[in-house]
Amino acid sequence: MDETNRDHLDKEEITYTDVSNVETQRNFLIPEELPEGSLGSPRGKVTRVENKSTPWKEGQRHYSAFNYEFKSMHQNRPRKFPGAHPTHDDPNQDTEPPYQDS
Repeated sequence: MDETNRDHLDKEEITYTDVSNVETQRNFLIPEELPEGSLGSPRGKVTRVENKSTPWKEGQRHYSAFNYEFKSMHQNRPRKFPGAHPTHDDPNQDTEPPYQDS
């Protein structure tokens, strides 16, 4: 959409997207620090402790501390540490959903 035409449109005609940190919060699940509860807590004594209490939505995944946060910034750059595994980047794709505009 042309930015000059945006001023002449109604609010209903403009497609709304959340800012990137809101999208990240929805899609990346951060593990709880103590999912079993505090020491001596009865939580999880009888039933199994689960990591997620709601159904999975499309695009959701666990957040890993061992991935690059901005994969597009590291596109086509090999890791420099000896014996490190490849970055698993897609050579045909520069952005990841939901960040298509970046």
